[in-house]
Amino acid sequence: MTTANGQESKALTVGQVAEKFGVTVRTLHHYDEIGLLVPSERTSAGYRLYTTTDITRLQHVVVFRRLGFALEEVAVLLQEHAAADTGAIVTHLHRQRAAVLSRLDEMRDLVTAIDQALEKEMSGIKLTSDEQKELFGDGFSDEYADEAKQRWGETDAWKQSQRRTSKYTKRDWVQVKAEMDATNGAFAAAMDDGLPATSTGAMDAAERHRLNIQKWFYDISPELHCSLGDMYIADPRFTKNYEEIRLGMAQYVRDAIHANADRRHTTE
Repeated sequence: MTTANGQESKALTVGQVAEKFGVTVRTLHHYDEIGLLVPSERTSAGYRLYTTTDITRLQHVVVFRRLGFALEEVAVLLQEHAAADTGAIVTHLHRQRAAVLSRLDEMRDLVTAIDQALEKEMSGIKLTSDEQKELFGDGFSDEYADEAKQRWGETDAWKQSQRRTSKYTKRDWVQVKAEMDATNGAFAAAMDDGLPATSTGAMDAAERHRLNIQKWFYDISPELHCSLGDMYIADPRFTKNYEEIRLGMAQYVRDAIHANADRRHTTE
């Protein structure tokens, strides 16, 4: 491979780097756009080339992202690393280690709850309201269920949801929870990558969210989905659930839902 100055280079192309490190080409382009990882060389045709130094920087980015650092924090850590500020880096890593351990504790509690649900499933016992609350949080409280029935009990969506969920076993509810978490993870990943709510990644997560509701609860049009998204920022209880995952996530999800609805209207 020849660089713009006519010399042979061992640098890698975007595709080669993506394959080697398990990242997408779109992610590498995004890192380039925000200045987090700018390839040092170009081919004579103008294509990006990553040098050994660039590869080393990417390795640091991958490690920090896997530790849960946001892109803004990764940029700071790389600056401190370049300045050989070991003390600052150690402080960041200690803080992140504590956060990861806290998340591990939460996941262990969730695994225990799921194991209990699966154990009772084998004996043919359905989930009680307390077990649903244990899996899904306060959103399944009796008080909220009564309020929801008063507000939407006469709607077709409510009746359809009640017909479906009345037949669910504990295994079904565990699957519902897993798919909900996966969708929220997709939203969180898009936010962490700095993607706007109108991006393809965010809109795809919103469509996944809509299809999960349609699969498990009731038929939901893009318009009805937008109304649900609006409730995520209008009702503090919904907002709280998302904000506990990522600050600003409730508004982000709402905006992604609206953007996805607009996209569907455009393509249909």
